[in-house]
Amino acid sequence: MSTGMHKAQAPKSVKVAVLTASTTRSLADDKSGCWIKKHAEKKGHSVVFHRVVPDDREIIADTVHNIIEKHAPHAILVTGGTGVAPSDVTIETIRPLFTKELTAFGFLFTLLSYEQIDSAALLSRATAGIVGKTVVFCIPGSLQACKLACKELIFPELGHLAKHLREG
Repeated sequence: MSTGMHKAQAPKSVKVAVLTASTTRSLADDKSGCWIKKHAEKKGHSVVFHRVVPDDREIIADTVHNIIEKHAPHAILVTGGTGVAPSDVTIETIRPLFTKELTAFGFLFTLLSYEQIDSAALLSRATAGIVGKTVVFCIPGSLQACKLACKELIFPELGHLAKHLREG
């Protein structure tokens, strides 16, 4: 079956969770997470979870597991903690949970970022992969990066990914 046929048969609405990893933000000032939530709903998706947690490996991992267990989302969008600072632990925490990694996501995000921010794109470690039957995207915490990832890569493929993960 062609990609076009897969996309045509894919669900138009999926369940999405938004998780922000930050020691400086709260839900009230989580511009990136709030934008993702609003944009997902605008696209017709159901946002089943939105929370800010500290940059802490155990808390991030436990939260991802709890989201999957309690809400069974098709996708979790994790924003923040993808940089190179010692406190940035999102990638080291979530990558080991993947049963499959979507290796093209990081490459494509970096390519698109480079067009916008030049060589600073080198600092991003955005990644995506599969945990159970849920796709997990790890994207930088900046609002500009979240908009880029969601508009150009994530939302155009959410239904397509959900179809593959849930229906085979």
